[in-house]
Parts: sequence; structure tokens; C-alpha cells
Amino acid sequence: MIDMLVRLYDLPDSAELYGRVAGERVVLRRARAFEKHTVEQFAEEHFSPKWASEVGVAVSRQPVACWIATRDSEVLGFACYDTTMRGFFGPTGVLESARGLGLGKALLMRCLESLRDEGFAYAVIGGVGPKEFYEKACGAIEIPGSDPGIYGDILP
Repeated sequence: MIDMLVRLYDLPDSAELYGRVAGERVVLRRARAFEKHTVEQFAEEHFSPKWASEVGVAVSRQPVACWIATRDSEVLGFACYDTTMRGFFGPTGVLESARGLGLGKALLMRCLESLRDEGFAYAVIGGVGPKEFYEKACGAIEIPGSDPGIYGDILP
């Protein structure tokens, strides 16, 4: 899977997207340290143990590098940055039952804006699955020669 590059100084305005998400009674916010186990469990149960490990790293950072989408105190999705490598976005996941609300894009944009606000000009989206989604959502472009990139020799 390839890596993609995003120009953080040229991100689209996401105010309308955030308004639509809020209209669905969804709260977008950073996870809190005391919620680390909850978000890790969510990531492991619905996605993978490796992603749960990355959530643990993200929630341990200051500022916390994990954004979550919640409704009625239930996690619907998460997105992390600065986990595998500094300046990297991911992992990210949204419950299948909550897809179609714009949560994936909203979580992506919150993370990219956070990276920008922390002084990065560019971000890497590592090991991309849905390439077209990232091209459309944030103007990401493929990084030539990035497969497998840093993801070679992965332990089971």
C-alpha cells in the first residue's frame, strides 16, 4: 500500500462538514487520557490489535493525537496522527453502522488541522487503502516509491 502526501497549508475549509456532523448529534473531540483503554478496546474490537497499539501511542501524547467521534457517550470512530511516525496520519476507523455521515472525513480533517496547527507544512498518510477518498477529501497525492515504505518487515 502506498503513502500519500498532503499540503497542510492548503486544506479546504471544513466548517460546513463539522456543522453537518454536529447536526447528526455527533461530537468530534480529542480522546482523553482516562479514556485510553476505551478507545484502544474499540480499535481492537472493530479493526485490529495493531491499530489499538497506535491508539495507545496517540492518546499518550501531549497534546493527545487521537480524535474521536461520539454520540450518546458511544465511540463511533477514531483517527490518530503522530503514531507510526511523526507527521503521519492514521490509523482511522468508523463503525460500519455510522458510515455515510461524513465522520471519516471530519476525523481526517481534525487530525490534519492539528498537524498544521502544531507546525507541520505537510503530512503523510501512511499505507493508504482508499486512495480516491484521500485525493478528494484533502488533495492528497501519491508518494512515488512508497510501497512498502516504512511498513516493510512488520511483525505479526
